[in-house]
This record gives sequence, structure tokens and C-alpha cells, in this order.
Amino acid sequence: MLQIMADGLIMGSIIALGAIGLSMTLSIVRFSNFSHGELLGWGAYLALVASTALNAMNTAWAANVGPFSFGWGLMLSLLLACVLTALLALALDRILFKRLRKQGSITLVIASFGAALALRNLLLFWQGGIPRYYSENLQIAMVLVPRSVGGGLRVTPDQIFVLTLALVAVTGLHLFLRHSTLGRSMRATALNPALARVTGIDPERVLRATWLIGGVLAAIAGVFAGLTVQMRPTMGVDLLLPLFAAVILGGVGSIWGAVLGGFIVGLSESVAVTLVGAEYRSAAAFVVLIAILMLRPRGLFGETH
Repeated sequence: MLQIMADGLIMGSIIALGAIGLSMTLSIVRFSNFSHGELLGWGAYLALVASTALNAMNTAWAANVGPFSFGWGLMLSLLLACVLTALLALALDRILFKRLRKQGSITLVIASFGAALALRNLLLFWQGGIPRYYSENLQIAMVLVPRSVGGGLRVTPDQIFVLTLALVAVTGLHLFLRHSTLGRSMRATALNPALARVTGIDPERVLRATWLIGGVLAAIAGVFAGLTVQMRPTMGVDLLLPLFAAVILGGVGSIWGAVLGGFIVGLSESVAVTLVGAEYRSAAAFVVLIAILMLRPRGLFGETH
């Protein structure tokens, strides 16, 4: 049971990071962005290309950092991928969504479907369909709890790194939204766009920040997914439904709701893999989603209107 919970929390932290950006888009930009999942895939592959180039330039960067399976090359590449993915998200808004914003959310949703297909196929054309890995080094899982206690618990250093850094990123975003001027402007826009505009908040500045932050979190989630499992050009669409499930489950617009929703979805999928097989993991997450929404339609932390 402990191992199932640990696996679910690790996967849930990845889902949570992607779900936060999707939740911000829903609450501030006011539409369901189905291309958000592809940002995770692009972030993962941009980090792969950058780390390959950096490691070739300086072989010392390819050496493992402590107990982890990766070196400083991937750490630097993660930062670069965050910047490039954020710019890609902003470019999507400037080129596509901004032009269609006045036509309503349905038009934006359909446009996001088209953008998702384009991004996925461009990534497939660029990288091919073969699964990729950041490192070929094998890690030996550390025994944290012996098998005699609760079935045992084993985790790799990479998994601990992913879970820890995900919590740091979420906490940092929470502090930013709570205590910075821009963060408070984003929260005000999410609650009441018209009133926020009347009080002097620049809506375009808020929208730019939303896309940039969403792109950064998507890149981190994509790299973490590639680090703990593997990278495929279709990883974005594979993660999209769990992302939406986490957002709706936690409540649209709630950062910690998206985090809790991500953990619940991750745990549900982990339990499903153990009990009924990997092919039913997504179905299990949606069973939990439906059950909770029947009791609380606005989600766990959704705003009451």
C-alpha cells in the first residue's frame, strides 16, 4: 500500500504542475485550452535537445549529480526549456488566441484543438515516434520502509527530486500570487474581470503573465514526466485528460485545488494499475472525479457564485 501511495504522489505531483497552468487559463483567459498538454511534450523535448547539446559541449556536465541519473546539463536545460516553452505559449496567444478572443470561448476551444494537433504532429515530425530518455543510467531504488512494514516502500533519487521540486514550485507560485502586485492582479482578474479593469489593472499584462507562468509549469511537468517515465511525442495528449480531471476535481481557479486534484488523480491511477491493469488507469481517475462532483459540483475548492 505504501508503494502504491508513493507512486501515486509522484505521478500526482506531475499532473498537479500541469493542472495549475490549465486552471489559470480557465479562470483568467476563460476557455478550456486543449493545446496545454502539448506544452508539456514540447518542454520535455526542448530540455532533451538542450541537454544533449550541452553535454556534447562539455562532457563534465553529463556526469551524474550526486545520486541522480542526470547531470548539470539537464538542470541548465530545464531552465532553458521553461523559458522557451513560456515563449511558445505566449506566441500561441499572440498568433492565434488573441485574434479570436472576441468571438467567444467556443471558437477558442476549437482553435485550441487545431493548435494541439499542429504542435503534436510538428513534435512527431521533429523527434520521431521512438520513446526517448534523458539518461540511459539505471537507478537502484532506495528502501525507505522495509517490506515487513506495510508492504515496503522503495523510491529512486530521481523520484524524490521530482516530488520535492514540484512542491517547491507550487509553494513559490502560491507566494507569488498572494504577495506580489502582479499576482494579486491575476487573482482579481480571475474573480471579476470587469471590476479589475475598472480599478486600473491592465488585462493584457495579466494575460501575458498567465501564459508565461502556464508555459513554465508545463515545461517543468513535461521534464519530470520524461525523467520518471519516458518521453513520447504523444505524451501531451496522454496527460491532457488527467490534467482536466485534476482541475475540475480541485475547482477551477484554485491553485491548491489543482494540486490536491492532481494528487487524487495520481493516486487513483496508481491504485487502478495495481488492481485492474494499466489500460484502465484513466477510467479510474474519472470514476473518482464523477463521484466527487456528484457531491460537490464546483469541485473541492471551487468558488461559490
